[in-house]
Amino acid sequence: MIEQTQFGSSQGYTGPAEFLSGLDARYELLGAPGLFKNSDQANRVLQDPEFNAAFLALGADRGLKGLGLYISGPATFVTKKPIHRMADMAGMKIRVTSSAMQMDQIRGIGATPVPMALGEVLPALQQGAIDGVMGNAPVFASAKYYSVAKYQTVTDQMMYCSIIVTSKSWFEKLPPDLQQVIVRDARKVSEGIQEYALQRIKDAEAEWVSAGGELLRLPADDQTTLMVSPKGVGEKIASGQAKESEMYQKLLGALSRNQ
Repeated sequence: MIEQTQFGSSQGYTGPAEFLSGLDARYELLGAPGLFKNSDQANRVLQDPEFNAAFLALGADRGLKGLGLYISGPATFVTKKPIHRMADMAGMKIRVTSSAMQMDQIRGIGATPVPMALGEVLPALQQGAIDGVMGNAPVFASAKYYSVAKYQTVTDQMMYCSIIVTSKSWFEKLPPDLQQVIVRDARKVSEGIQEYALQRIKDAEAEWVSAGGELLRLPADDQTTLMVSPKGVGEKIASGQAKESEMYQKLLGALSRNQ
């Protein structure tokens, strides 16, 4: 879908920003663990004018025009065995995306990251090739993951942030008035979707429980550790390249302006 958008055969794409990290590693920075205190702060950071403009400009040299950012939901883990303490995750094989940001944070909690396409996850859980998957509640509910793994542990240590992009070549062929409409409405949607996103998370959690799944949370001491201990992952990965470091500093600046 991303390639089709780049080359103009599709007009647009929306999904987790990390999915674009193959084009530019800076896209995965929003997935750094321990960044956001809650969904409201995450939304304020994503809409921060200075950071928003810089992040949406990333794909310009790769055929993409960024139009908006919004939250999808906090991280949760679906597993075949219950997670009552962080120690229960030790040695588990957990599906993640192929981004270094996700793989490093899974290693940091003593589990083994397994990059895998989303369409392969349910069969892998059924067959025992993996023990669990990191994602968010709306995805798990809509794909009926409770049919193969009943335990969902809400951890919140990272926020899945989605991006709206359109084909740059397609966009530039439009008359100026239509370009203005698209930019205006994309911003309106990305700013206004917050209430819907939060309700969708609640609905997804309720669906999970009503379908026979169990919704778990870590005890307070483990939750505090999980939020604090992986914070260095973002800094470590961002320090690898000057451009990544520069964007990460912009992200930290937006965080300081939106406590």
